[in-house]
Amino acid sequence: VRAETWDVVVLDISMPDRSGLDILKQIRSERPKLPVLVLSMYSEDQYAIRVLKAGASGYLTKDSAADELVKAIRKVVSGGRYVSPLLAEKLAFEIGDDSSRLPHEALSDREFQVLRMIAAGKSVKEIAAELSLSVKTVSTYRARLLEKMNLGTNAELIHYAIQNNLID
Repeated sequence: VRAETWDVVVLDISMPDRSGLDILKQIRSERPKLPVLVLSMYSEDQYAIRVLKAGASGYLTKDSAADELVKAIRKVVSGGRYVSPLLAEKLAFEIGDDSSRLPHEALSDREFQVLRMIAAGKSVKEIAAELSLSVKTVSTYRARLLEKMNLGTNAELIHYAIQNNLID
C-alpha cells in the first residue's frame, strides 16, 4: 500500500500474521483517504460495526453475490460507504438506542480479539505468544472484558460467545 497508488483496498479480517483490524488502522494512519472495503467470512453481527468505526469504507461477507461486491467497490471508490441492506436496517434501529447494544459491542478491538481467542479455547499464555503481548497484559484484557460484560469466568464467556456466534 505504501509503495503503490491504489484506488481501493479489499481487506480480510483473518490474516496469517496480523489482524485485519490492525492493518486497517495502519492504512488509515498512512493513507487516510484510501477507501478500504472489508470482505470477510465473518457475519456482519461479529465485525461490521467494529470495522466501520475503525475507518473501513464498507463491509461485505464472502458469501455475498459477485454483483454485490462490484457494487460495493464502485460505491467506496466514489467516496461513499457500503453496507448491506440488512446491516443498514439494523443500524437504523440501533441509532440512539444503547439498550439494544450487546455487551461485546462495547469492547475495544483488542478486548474483542482476546474474547474470541479465549472462547476458542486458547490459554492466556497462548494468546500472549500469538499477539506478542505479555501474559500480564492479556490477563488485564481478560479481566477488563469480563468486567465490561458482567461475566465472572471463562466458562460464562465461552457460553456467551457461543450464544452470540462470536466463534467459528
